[in-house]
Amino acid sequence: MTSSRIALVTGANQGLGRALVEGLAARMDPEDLVLLTGRDPRRVADAAREVARLPGTRSRVEGRVLDVTDTDAIARLADELTARHGGVDVVISNAVARVLPDESQAARADEFIDVSNTATHAVLRSFGPVLRPGGRLLVVASSLGTLGHLDPRLHHLFDGADLEQVEYAVESWRSAVHNRTSEEAGWPRWLNVPSKVAQVAAVRAVAAERRERDLAEGTLIASVCPGMVDTATSRPWFSDYGHAQSPDRAAGPVLDLVLADHVDPALYGELVRFGKPLPWHDGTPLVEQDRLLTP
Repeated sequence: MTSSRIALVTGANQGLGRALVEGLAARMDPEDLVLLTGRDPRRVADAAREVARLPGTRSRVEGRVLDVTDTDAIARLADELTARHGGVDVVISNAVARVLPDESQAARADEFIDVSNTATHAVLRSFGPVLRPGGRLLVVASSLGTLGHLDPRLHHLFDGADLEQVEYAVESWRSAVHNRTSEEAGWPRWLNVPSKVAQVAAVRAVAAERRERDLAEGTLIASVCPGMVDTATSRPWFSDYGHAQSPDRAAGPVLDLVLADHVDPALYGELVRFGKPLPWHDGTPLVEQDRLLTP
């Protein structure tokens, strides 16, 4: 075991994840370790080597192959880091499956849900217990993750739910998509909306159980919205990118949250955008967006 800090970023080969790794490696100490993870061994190795060679890099950087859809692999990595280092200090869950507007949302539902939601649940379950005092566990979501973006008939599934109830709601949604009953039940056609709401609800569920102890120890669990980011995943969905940020710029406020000396209790367990919490019940269903999507 060491006194160095251990940071882990999932979905870190490119885009925002890569920028987060670069920022951590530049702002953490030389004895600290940043783990860049992804599914493809070659891309992971190349990305880790490139970040390690950047002029601004200070900490150690290592690549680690991790398929976030393999929940057992997530648990094994948490166990390994605990055995070697006594736990972890920073975990940023950032993996997302790319879906294009002209692709069938229903056909891509399993992959999308497995990467964005099942993986989020696994990260919370496996890394929450081994997060060292003063640590940070953040799930990258979006402003679409507020409850008001869902049909009011669905609010009770996520509002005040524990993690098991969130998991049940996600699997009910998955089944409804496959049974072609999702729209009748009020689920939006766009997978990203219920997925993000469920991510934020899962974070809120875990945080509610740990709040008092974590705040006493200076530990933060939260979801984050980086704002509109110009990436290969998001670009096909928007016609106007005038206000989009580069991944490096979008990573800045997230890194500030990770590396802050103190935890603001108002941010604990919340969806945080640019350093401020977004009200959980805000938002309205995005009916117009549904018309642009393939069922």
